[in-house]
Amino acid sequence: MAIDTLFREIAAATLVFLLTRLFLGSLLLHLKPARKLPPGPKGWPVVGALPLLGTMPHVSLAQMAKKYGPIVYLKMGTCDVVVASTPNSARAFLKTLDMNFSNRPPNAGSTYMAYNCQDMVFADYGPRWTSLRKLCNLHMLGAKALEDSAGIRAIETGHMVRAMCESSQRGEAVVISEMLTFAMANIIGQVILGRRVFGEKGAESNEFKDMVVEHMTLAGQFNVGDFIPAIAWIDLQGIERKMKRAINKWDALIRKMVTEHTELAHEREGNPDFLDVLMANTENPQGPGLSMTNIKALLLDLFTAGTDTSSSVIEWALSEMLLNSNILKRAQEEMDQVIGRNRRLQASDIPKLPYLQALCKETFRKHPSTPLNLPRMSSEACEVDGYYIPKDTRLIVNIWAIGRDPDIWENPLEFNPERFLSGKPAKMDPRGNDFELIPFGAGRRICAGARMGVVMVEYFLGTLVHSFDWKLPDGMVELNMDETFGIALQKAVPLAAMVTPRLHPNAYDA
Repeated sequence: MAIDTLFREIAAATLVFLLTRLFLGSLLLHLKPARKLPPGPKGWPVVGALPLLGTMPHVSLAQMAKKYGPIVYLKMGTCDVVVASTPNSARAFLKTLDMNFSNRPPNAGSTYMAYNCQDMVFADYGPRWTSLRKLCNLHMLGAKALEDSAGIRAIETGHMVRAMCESSQRGEAVVISEMLTFAMANIIGQVILGRRVFGEKGAESNEFKDMVVEHMTLAGQFNVGDFIPAIAWIDLQGIERKMKRAINKWDALIRKMVTEHTELAHEREGNPDFLDVLMANTENPQGPGLSMTNIKALLLDLFTAGTDTSSSVIEWALSEMLLNSNILKRAQEEMDQVIGRNRRLQASDIPKLPYLQALCKETFRKHPSTPLNLPRMSSEACEVDGYYIPKDTRLIVNIWAIGRDPDIWENPLEFNPERFLSGKPAKMDPRGNDFELIPFGAGRRICAGARMGVVMVEYFLGTLVHSFDWKLPDGMVELNMDETFGIALQKAVPLAAMVTPRLHPNAYDA
C-alpha cells in the first residue's frame, strides 16, 4: 500500500474516532441529569456577571439576593462564584463546609499586594499559615497579648485626646480618621517594633493614611483579569499597575522600619518585641521557617488591617451619633455614671458599659468593617441546600447584606443600639460565633485581628464619646453618609467635626 494512501486512511480513521467520541459525549451529557446550580443572573457574554456588580458590589449583590435567594450563583468570566447573603447560608459555608472553603483563590491582590501570598491573609491553609497565626495570637492579637498592651493603648489615646483639645482651642475641626490612624499605627508600631512609628502628627502620618486607604481600596476591587486570566496581561482597569506602585511604596517603608529596628537591637536586650520574635523564627530550624518576605508581608497585613478597619468603624459610629444626638447623650450619661468626669475611660470600665458595647455592635451590624468577606475557594465539589457547588468555586459572604436583612433585624436601616440591650441580640458575639453578626467573618479563616478589633473600637470610641462633645462644623447642615467600596467600607467624605472637652482638665493630662 502506498504511503500516502496509508496516511489518508489513518487520518480518516482518526477523524471517525474523534467524531464518534464527540457524538457519544454529547449524548451522555444530555442523558445525564444536570446538576442544579444555585439561581442567579445570566450575565453577559465572555465577562459574565462582572458588569452587574457596579461600583458598589455589596449593594448590587444584596439586591440579587432579594431576587434569587440566599445563595446566588454567578458566572464571572471563566470563574464560578457563589454569594451567601443570610446567616443560615453563611453558616453552611463557613461552619459546616469550613474546611472545604479554607483557601483563597489566586488574584492580583494576593500576587502584588501580599508578596505572592506570603502573608497570613492570603496564604494557603497549611503549616506556614498556622505558624503565622499562632505567633500573632501569642504575641499580639490574643487575649493575653492585648492585656499586656493595654498601657500602650492608654498612652497613645492620651496623645490623641490632647491633640484634639489643641484643635478645639484653635477652633479647628478634627478629621477623625487621620487622628485614629495616627494613634493606631503608633500602637501597632510599639507592639511590633518597640517604638512609635510617627513622632508627631504631620505630613508623614497623612501619607501613611493615604497609603492604607489606597491599599485597602485596590485590594478590594473586582479586577477583570482575575476572572478572565487570558486577558489579565492587558490590565484593562489599570489595577495591577496601581498595585505595583503601591507595594513599592509599602516595601520601602517596611524595609526602612526593619533596618532601623535592627540598628536598635542592643536597646531591647532581654525585652524582645514582636519583630524580634519573628526574626528569631527565621533562624530557628525547629520553627515555621519564616522568610524575610513572610515577615514583610505580615507587617503589611498588620499595619493596614490593624489601622483602617477599626478606624472606619469608629468614624461611622461617630457619624451616626452626630445624626442622632440622643444616642450620643445616652452613651455619655452612662459613662458619667460609671466613670465620672475626673478621669478618662479605662479598659476595666468597658464591661460596666452595656450601652457602649451595644453601640459598637450596632455599628458592626450596619457598617461592617469588611462589607464582603475576602473570597474563599472550594477545594472539592460539594452540595449546599440542595445546590451543586463545583470545585474551585469562589465564595463571597455578603456581611453587609446580613447586617441589613429585614428577616433578621427590625427596621434594619435604622441605627438603634438598643436592639442589642435585650433578648437574643444582647448575647451576640461579633467575633464569629453568631452568624447574624459576623463583621470579621467566621470559621478558620476569620480575621485574625477580630479580638483586637473589638477591643480597639470599644476603647477608642468610648474614649472619644466620654471625652468630648461633638457637633458639625459651622455652616454644615448635612452629613454625607455615602460609602466608598474597598476591603474596608470607608466614608466617601471623611468625617470632620468640632469637639469640645467635657472632662476635668486634669483628665487630659493622664
